[in-house]
Amino acid sequence: MIETTLCYIEAHGKYLMLHRTKKENDLNAGKWIGVGGKLEPGETPDQCLVREVREETGLVLADYRLRAKIEFISDVWEDELMYLYTATPETTEFADCEEGELAWVEKAEVMRLNLWEGDRIFLQELLTRGEEFALRLEYKGDKLIASELKTQKGQI
Repeated sequence: MIETTLCYIEAHGKYLMLHRTKKENDLNAGKWIGVGGKLEPGETPDQCLVREVREETGLVLADYRLRAKIEFISDVWEDELMYLYTATPETTEFADCEEGELAWVEKAEVMRLNLWEGDRIFLQELLTRGEEFALRLEYKGDKLIASELKTQKGQI
């Protein structure tokens, strides 16, 4: 199982979203996601988060918070454990990204974007809850076939 990070950077009621349009053979092609990537050998999730945000956006984070651990199970792609973060940047001026177009999107508009079905579940949690949670998503191809959400108060 690969380990990754994903971060939703917040400023002025907006999330910095990445529209995946540039990378060849991208399983996220055409989707809007946060920024992040794979952990390198010996790297902690926090270290990966800081590095990936800097590489993809040029931003330095003022603070960040682990919000969830998400397990992706797939019949097509390698299974994944993703550490989901929210963060605040020191500044809001970002650099060009090699993987797509970055844009600040009003939080109220995020759910209208072209998102993965499972991303809608965890984004809703980010937008409405303050507590940490765990989520298991199972995909068949690009179709979400099962999900299990657990909060600190128990399973929902």
